[in-house]
Amino acid sequence: MILKTEKQKEYELLDSGNGEKLERYGKYILRRPDPEALWEKTKDLDFWDKAEFKFVRNGNKTKWITKDNTPKSWNISYGGFDFSIRPTSFKHTGLFPEQLPNWQWIEKIIKKENRKINVLNLFAYTGGATLACAKAGAEVCHVDGSKTAVEWARENAKLSGLENAPIRWIVEDVLVFLKREIKRGRRYDAIIMDPPSFGHGPKDELWKIEESFLLLMTLCKEILSDDPLFIIINGYTAGYSPIAYENNLKDMMKNYDGEIEIGELVIEQSENDKLLPCGIFARWSKI
Repeated sequence: MILKTEKQKEYELLDSGNGEKLERYGKYILRRPDPEALWEKTKDLDFWDKAEFKFVRNGNKTKWITKDNTPKSWNISYGGFDFSIRPTSFKHTGLFPEQLPNWQWIEKIIKKENRKINVLNLFAYTGGATLACAKAGAEVCHVDGSKTAVEWARENAKLSGLENAPIRWIVEDVLVFLKREIKRGRRYDAIIMDPPSFGHGPKDELWKIEESFLLLMTLCKEILSDDPLFIIINGYTAGYSPIAYENNLKDMMKNYDGEIEIGELVIEQSENDKLLPCGIFARWSKI
């Protein structure tokens, strides 16, 4: 299954190729590396040179080369929400546009339920999925180990008119948080997770996906309510297949009636039919 993001009013993938991608966020064009772009560029060099922001790497050092009068951050509307865009030293922007189909799926499922839904968003970053859940009427617990990311997510909620939505903002290591919630007896009807390849919690807790993922899934199973609604696992770790996530969901949800979908997240270039692979997903939903 392929979940495709197409051109939006304030975001589009202009071109890709030769290990790079060229995107428009609002009125600014960004040029940055992308190892998945293993084909020739469509646009010429002059077109690529129009980018106001260019991410470059020199050995272990990285930086953005910018043109005059470019801001450090700016806001765009995307997917029914407003986001603060900030090019970071890790080449990210604070928005993963390819997640739009997942947000739309989340909103649709939650709105169908005639009950209060509690959602847990793990490794939640700047909050796109959190906003989608809150907009649909769910209560959300947003967890990330980065204080900067959580503050950024709160700003996005405020920009989107959701500053008073029932969202708990938690800065904590995900595994530490899950163990504590289980002891407290808290349960969640839906779980969203975007486990990174590698990372550290706020107290320098170490996360390695190859060592920590199975424990993550075990803890998530313990924290589910008796009537779970959905689970989403997003993946950006190179070399992993969505089948690996599917196998975990099969084990985790074998006692519940539901269906599993797996596949790739892609973005379609705005002027041709090329698709840029951006990540993988597996998701379970109640039948």
